Amino acid sequence: MNKKDLKREYKQTLRPMGVFQIRNTVNEKVFIGSTLNLDGIFNRHEFQLKAGVHQNKSLQSDWNEFSADKFEFEILEEVFPRENPDYNYESDLEVLENLWLEKYQPFGERGYNERKKTREERLRMIAANRKL
Repeated sequence: MNKKDLKREYKQTLRPMGVFQIRNTVNEKVFIGSTLNLDGIFNRHEFQLKAGVHQNKSLQSDWNEFSADKFEFEILEEVFPRENPDYNYESDLEVLENLWLEKYQPFGERGYNERKKTREERLRMIAANRKL
């Protein structure tokens, strides 16, 4: 197999995907997310937290206060590949993430996630912006 074929095969290979959490073992606060690449997202979050540039300021603050060894990166639910190579996993992951968010309610004192706006709230925001 030549280099071009190997590269194409690598790009087409599905990575482990699913819903994950970053858990603070001191106060049990969690951040929940979903991704098409679990290994990649864990690396990204850990790199950003170690560099002090994570987008989630509350998570970054606790990381700085408690240190890296007080956080665990965990898979909550893994999504396995289907036979259809063109299947779009993003909608499945979004539904699963929403189910885990509903179950754990990781908002405010319980976690690092921001509560998602309802459809009605988003429509009201759009309407308000159009009036400006």
